[in-house]
Amino acid sequence: MAPIEPGPLDPISAAWNTVGSYDSYEEAQAAVDRLSDEKFPVENIDIVGSGLRLVERVTGRLTKGRAAAAGAASGAWFGLFIGLLVGLFTPGPTWLGLLLGGILIGAVWGAVFGFVGHAATGGRRDFSSTRTLAATKYDVIARGGHAEQARAILHGSHSTATD
Repeated sequence: MAPIEPGPLDPISAAWNTVGSYDSYEEAQAAVDRLSDEKFPVENIDIVGSGLRLVERVTGRLTKGRAAAAGAASGAWFGLFIGLLVGLFTPGPTWLGLLLGGILIGAVWGAVFGFVGHAATGGRRDFSSTRTLAATKYDVIARGGHAEQARAILHGSHSTATD
């Protein structure tokens, strides 16, 4: 997709030296890559996302059992870490017992905390999710007086690279 040129009545674009506006981050990234391919000094470029919104993707139903299982898994990892750490200073085959004990104790306490933590919400959040930030528009901004050169490259009127 071709970049959207900033208009003369767009004071934000003029103040920011916007050389192109894109609907997706991938398009803005491709524009910067094109500038780099043309030997443009890309250290003078910023990609600025605007119109930010929080996107929460629901990944499933969260029950007390699932919360306990997730807590047990993370607790087991923590117990493994502690068991390995303490096992470094333990002579002989005792370290295996410390390792297994750490995993078991971590899993039990993780399950307890996961169950209690979910039960404490009182059913207000019975789902699991992931959150990301997304922008509605991405501007490629040039700093240091390089805006015209960047626009020329991105709009095709610049066929050879300049150093």
